[in-house]
This record gives sequence, C-alpha cells and structure tokens, in this order.
Amino acid sequence: MRKLIAIALLLLTFTNLMAQQQELSLKVMSFNIHHANPPAEEQSGKIDIDAIANTIKQADADIIALQEIDENTQRSGKGNQAKLIAKKLGLKVYFAKAIDFQGGAYGIAILSKFPMSEHQIYRLSNQADAKAEPRILQMVKLKLPGKRYIRFANTHLDFLKTGNRELQAQQIVDIAKAEKLPLIIAGDWNASPQSKTLNIMDSAFIRTCTDCPTTYPDDQHSAAIDFIAFDKRVNIKVKSHQVLNQVQASDHYPIVAELVLNK
Repeated sequence: MRKLIAIALLLLTFTNLMAQQQELSLKVMSFNIHHANPPAEEQSGKIDIDAIANTIKQADADIIALQEIDENTQRSGKGNQAKLIAKKLGLKVYFAKAIDFQGGAYGIAILSKFPMSEHQIYRLSNQADAKAEPRILQMVKLKLPGKRYIRFANTHLDFLKTGNRELQAQQIVDIAKAEKLPLIIAGDWNASPQSKTLNIMDSAFIRTCTDCPTTYPDDQHSAAIDFIAFDKRVNIKVKSHQVLNQVQASDHYPIVAELVLNK
C-alpha cells in the first residue's frame, strides 16, 4: 500500500513538473509616451526620457509596445527616443515610422527582453478620411524560452475619425486571422470598450481586461483606450491586468498584463 502511495505521489509530482515546464509567464506592457513630454511640461516642451525608462524598469515587463515616439525630430532634440530608452534598459528594439515629422520620424516601437526578427510594418487604411494622419501596425517574431515562438504586434489607431478606426481594426483582424503563430497585440486603440472599433477587435482577440480602468485621464474625455489582447485561438490565461495610474510621465497611463502561455 505504501508503495502505491509513493508511486502515486511521484507521478503527481512529475505531472505537476511537466505542467509547469509547459507553461510560460510573460509580462506585457503598452505605453503611449507622448514623445516623452510629461503633462506638467507640455507648455515648456521638456523631454524626459528618464521618466519613461524608469516607468518601464519598475514594471519589469518582458515585452513593451510604445506609441507616439520621436526619432531625430526637432522638438525632441534630434534624439532617437526608442533606441535611447532601449539602451537605458538593456532591451532589444524595433522602431516603425508612421510619418515624417520635423526632419525626423514619428511612430511606434517594440522593446523586448527576447530576440526579435521578421519585423513587419502594415500601412493601415484611412479611406474614411484620406487627410487623417497615417497609421500603422508593426509586428515581430519573438523567440521565447523553450524554443517557443510568438508574434507580437503594436499599433496606434486613428485619433479623430471613427470610420478610419473601424477600417483599421478590421484590417488588423484580417491580418491576425492569417497568422499561424500565437499572436499578442497591444497599443493605443483610441476607442472605448463600448465602441464598434472594439467590437471588431473583440471578434478576433481576447482583451486582458473586461471592466477596463481609465488609461487616458482627461478632464473631458477620460476613457480606457489602451489595450493588450491575444488571438482567441491561442491557449493563454490572464494572470493580472494593471493600469499604472500613478505615473505622470505621459498623458496616458501605462498598462501591464501578466499572461501565462500554455503549449
């Protein structure tokens, strides 16, 4: 009898160990950094890269999606913000230009602790209003521990035109449906959870929050507009979702989600 109990305990221990080995925890962050210009310094135009880097460092995220980043623009002192932040944190980085701006570029970036490859940039639709600022989706292939691979995408949807946001969301959904690797997406979607834009995104993705707290604390238009989500076809569990609402480094609050990937 004792032998049977010992064998059963051994099998249970082995099973639990195998389950743990098949699970992989990831901490994902999304942060619209407002070209590193804090709200308190909007009039002065002060750029505070250290405030952004320190916020990311404290969150200790594995993968970070950043929006509203300057590269070699006049207002930011000709600094390459994505590379500066990545260098301070010892992270890998891919910057994606959305538009030319002030002698440089303005766009989005992915930072990662893991190796990145196959950087892709998709130009998103602005057919509802061709005068609107061009928007993009960037996507990378990430090599995770245990020889696992995923895609990670970052975007910043149209701010002014609802029609453009909806077209952009549908385009992203179509891209996601064609993807074979597990896909996680993050960014500033400029749309509230009750919007048609989010309904479109929710058709393909599961957001890491359901009752999502405010991420854009504006006196007139305070709302949750920044999100992290993953493909519905992927076996991922949400361990936690947090809005870092004490951060004053940008006009947006950063969001952080802890995810568990299962094989």
